[in-house]
Amino acid sequence: MIKYNNMELMITIAARQLEDGAVVLVGTGVPCAAAMLAQLTSSPNLTIMFEAGGIAPLLQTMPISVGDSRTTYKAIKATTMAEIMELCQAGIVDYCFLGGAQIDRYGNLNSTVIGDYKKPKTRFPGSGGANDLASLCWRTMVVTPQNKKRFVNKIDFVTTPGYLEGGNSREKVGLPKNTGPYKVITDIGVYGYHPETKQMMLLSLHPGATIDNVKDNTEFEMIIPDKYETTKEPTEEELTILREKVDPNKVIIGRS
Repeated sequence: MIKYNNMELMITIAARQLEDGAVVLVGTGVPCAAAMLAQLTSSPNLTIMFEAGGIAPLLQTMPISVGDSRTTYKAIKATTMAEIMELCQAGIVDYCFLGGAQIDRYGNLNSTVIGDYKKPKTRFPGSGGANDLASLCWRTMVVTPQNKKRFVNKIDFVTTPGYLEGGNSREKVGLPKNTGPYKVITDIGVYGYHPETKQMMLLSLHPGATIDNVKDNTEFEMIIPDKYETTKEPTEEELTILREKVDPNKVIIGRS
């Protein structure tokens, strides 16, 4: 039996979502690791972009920031954040990865404050480009550990729009049609969104995880369909490439 940790599992699953020929806008850490793994396995023609301006670099090692010089190594173009956002607005970007301190049933994200905005318990960095990316890219993916502090009934601040209040509320406020949250990948399962209500729903349960794990680590009521898949475990090839080529120093994946 192949041994792997939760981070390796989540990165591997995220990489599998990125089909060959797609364009993905990533940040550092897990999103970058997933994109690099996808390029080195099933999606050699994946185009990677960085918010600070790097377009289609040849990533030799993991960059430490979106402005790291490695994000423009042999790139097609080293441009500006403004142009990257323009490309998102033009519909060029298929996927973006985002995170946050809280996520609700409709995929809205909070990366601003915990508690009251004026007198918060905790203040976070805020949006950065997250609001723009989730508003304009076709599909938004989130990779995060799952617990009740993160998967909440109501987020304390809407930093990044998901499906807002569900249904067609996203389109009603003027955001582009057919854009928005796509999948949430956690250490318990993979989740998508109901096509009509836009509420989060279970798609795949990881090996060893149970429906009780899903419920015990989610504050809101997750949709559990009658049929769902069991996540395929990382292969030996995927893990070898992830450990030896993508993150040999184990900065992201940690030490198993």
